Amino acid sequence: MAAITVLLGTTKGAFLLDSDADRRDWQIRGPFCDGWPINHVLGDPATGALWAAGGSNWHGPGIWRSVDGGQNWTLSKDNLAGIETVWSLGRAGDTLYAGSKPAQIFQSTDGGETWQQLPALADFPGREDWNPGAAGLVLHSIVSDPARPENLWIGISAVGAFASEDGGKSWEIRNRRSNHDHATHDHGHDHGKVGICVHNIVLAPGGDGRMYQQNHHGVYRSADAGRTWEEISDGLPSTFGFPISVHPRDPQRLWVFPLNGDSLGRFPPDASAAVWRSSDGGDSWQRCDTGLPTKDCFFTVLRQGMAVDRQPSVGVYFGTNSGSVFASTDEGDSWREIARHLPTVLSVEVMER
Repeated sequence: MAAITVLLGTTKGAFLLDSDADRRDWQIRGPFCDGWPINHVLGDPATGALWAAGGSNWHGPGIWRSVDGGQNWTLSKDNLAGIETVWSLGRAGDTLYAGSKPAQIFQSTDGGETWQQLPALADFPGREDWNPGAAGLVLHSIVSDPARPENLWIGISAVGAFASEDGGKSWEIRNRRSNHDHATHDHGHDHGKVGICVHNIVLAPGGDGRMYQQNHHGVYRSADAGRTWEEISDGLPSTFGFPISVHPRDPQRLWVFPLNGDSLGRFPPDASAAVWRSSDGGDSWQRCDTGLPTKDCFFTVLRQGMAVDRQPSVGVYFGTNSGSVFASTDEGDSWREIARHLPTVLSVEVMER
C-alpha cells in the first residue's frame, strides 16, 4: 500500500491514485465496484479498509467494501431498500455512517457488512415540507468530532445543517445566522429554519466547535458548533461554489473553489480556474492559480470533490467533472494535474498509511 492514496468516486466506478510521501509520481488503479456510479469513497488508514457508496435507479443503492486496500470488493445492500442511492460516508470511532438520496442516515457497527437506518431523521418534524436541491434531496456531508464521536453534523440540500449529540438518536436544526450576519448580509433566507442549501460542511481542528460551510449563497463560519453562522464571502469572486476543505492542524486555514453562479454555467469565474485560500479564518482570501488552467476553463468541482492530506506541507486535491485531478503539495501555492481523462469525479478523499 502506498503512503498516500487519493480515493476517487466517479460516475464509472471507484479509482485509487497511489504515491509515496514525496507525492511526485502517481499510479492509478481502477475502475472498481463493477463500474457503478460511486458518489463517495472513504478509507481507514489503520487497516486499509475501503468503502465506496453509490448506486442508481438501474443498480439500486449499495455500499462496496474492500478489506485489502482495493484488491477485492464485496457489495452490501443490507437494509438500504427505499432509497435511490447512497451519497456520502462518514466515520465516528468504530461506527460507519452513510447518507442517502432521499435524505436518510444509516449506521454500521460491523465494518460495513450490515446497515441500520437511524429513525430520528426519517421522523423529523416537518420533514414532509423539505424541498430538494438541484441534485435531489441528498444527505451529502457527515462530520464527526474525533474527541466526542457521539457529536455528529450532517448537511442536506436544500434543507440545511443538522447536529446530533447522541450518535444520531436525535437531531436539531443548526441554520441560524449570527446577529452580526443578519445585520450585514441578507440573501432572503431565514437561517433559523429549513430551506437552506448547504453544499458542504467541515469541522476545523482544535476542539472548540469552529466549523465552515460552503453554501449556495456564500461561505460561512461558525464558532459554536454550527449553532450560529456568519458569512465570510467578502473577497471571493462569487458567493457560489460546492467544496470546502480545512487544514488538519490550523483551524484558520481553509480552501474553496468558487464557481460563477447557479444559473451561469457553474464554471470558474471568467473561465479561469483558481482555488481560493484563507489563512485567517475567512477574514481575507488569496487566489491560488499557479499551474491551473486560467483561460477557457469550463469545468466544475462538485461538493465532495476536494480533500487535504496531513503531511507537514499539507497537500490539497480536487477533481473535476471533466475527469482531471489536480494536486498541490505546498498548501495551494502551486498545482499540477496528477490524473486526466477519468470519468466525472464525484468525490475526493485521502488515505495515508
